Amino acid sequence: MELVLVHPEIPHNSGCAARLAAALGLRLHLVEPLGFSLEDRYLKRAGLDYWPAVELIVHRDWLAAARTLGAESPQPFEQRLRLFSARGGTSLFESAFAPDDVLVFGAESSGLPAALLAAHPARRVYIPIRPCVRSLNLANAVALATYTALVRAGVPLPDNDGAYAADARADEDVRPAQVARRVTSG
Repeated sequence: MELVLVHPEIPHNSGCAARLAAALGLRLHLVEPLGFSLEDRYLKRAGLDYWPAVELIVHRDWLAAARTLGAESPQPFEQRLRLFSARGGTSLFESAFAPDDVLVFGAESSGLPAALLAAHPARRVYIPIRPCVRSLNLANAVALATYTALVRAGVPLPDNDGAYAADARADEDVRPAQVARRVTSG
């Protein structure tokens, strides 16, 4: 399963998604433009000392992300997409997921690009909320959606008895920009 944030704006949310990716052993893809620098101290802080365990891939644009992700599975890319939107689609709790799905989340202020949603209307997924609430926080939506998708896809969660053993690289003061791999084309 892959996590993709398209045009994220708030470093804290992307840092929390990175920490989640490290906790689950998933790759995190960020699609530019970003609303922050990979050197942002708030991004680093939200990811704490887990950055060495994050496989972070930064794509120039959606096309580069789609080409890269599309080439990595025998399943057609469009069938792997799960486009999370605050409006419309199928409830997260009624959606089927597969182990190689691509969970895609949009910018905090505007969501996913309208053209992307229009191109794949059957791939839209929403998290049920009351009508008086515009949307959930991006970091919360990513966490809820990711765990739900993994369980529904039958992907085993990490076996954890509550013990903590720091990553050997945790004390190295690794910054997000140091672990990021940039993809400019597919």
